[in-house]
Amino acid sequence: QVQLIESGGGLVQAGGSLRLSCTHSGRTLSSYAMGWYRQAPGKERELVAHITPLDNTNYADSVKGRFTISRDRAKNTMYLHMNSLKSEDTAVYYCNRATGYGSPWSWGQGTQVTVSS
Repeated sequence: QVQLIESGGGLVQAGGSLRLSCTHSGRTLSSYAMGWYRQAPGKERELVAHITPLDNTNYADSVKGRFTISRDRAKNTMYLHMNSLKSEDTAVYYCNRATGYGSPWSWGQGTQVTVSS
């Protein structure tokens, strides 16, 4: 089944770090502007970071300076390196085409990130 697959979430203490991974079973991610999104309980899904095919990056103010988006073309994988995690970063994290760069693909199951204070 062709789909986005997110992994790497978990439970971490405030101030800790995690690295999320995203791959797609049927598409070459580096050809697209891709983004990491998150959805906290009771809130709408929001874009927190995106990377273009030329590796230009952009971040939401809430994660700027703490999160880094990157990709490994050889592995067809995109990453979100998350440092200095806060309780408000707790959410399900998803990857997909970046907003404004084309219609999103079917959403994957996401990966849960829980930050304990």
